[in-house]
Amino acid sequence: MSKRLFTSTQMRILDSNPNVVHVTEKAISYKPEFKLQAVQLYQDGCSPMQIFLEAGFDITMIGAETPKKGLKRWRKTFDRYGKEGLLMDRRGKSSTGRPSSKELSTEEKLKRAEAKIKCLEAENELLKKLDALERQAKRGH
Repeated sequence: MSKRLFTSTQMRILDSNPNVVHVTEKAISYKPEFKLQAVQLYQDGCSPMQIFLEAGFDITMIGAETPKKGLKRWRKTFDRYGKEGLLMDRRGKSSTGRPSSKELSTEEKLKRAEAKIKCLEAENELLKKLDALERQAKRGH
């Protein structure tokens, strides 16, 4: 991530671009369709700079490295997860676009419950060991 901060004017200009979902002082969130189109254009031989310029971005505003870095990230996602990887929200490290609890299958709910039980059991074991160690330490004094 660059150290560049966007001014409120730049944020308004960027936000008005149809390929942008949201802009903050530090970052631009691009529409998934734009990411997919950019990857496809790149595969067809267009340069990252050309793709961003044709999409209406001011390179002096977003930075000369932004197109290259963005395309590199999006290509990696595309190679790993395919078209759906770019169209689905995958925030966070190695996230797989966690579905909301309403959309979970019965099997997924069961897996999560079992994982939670396992975690709580391990926590209980740890607390028992800690308690035993504390009692042992008190007896030693």
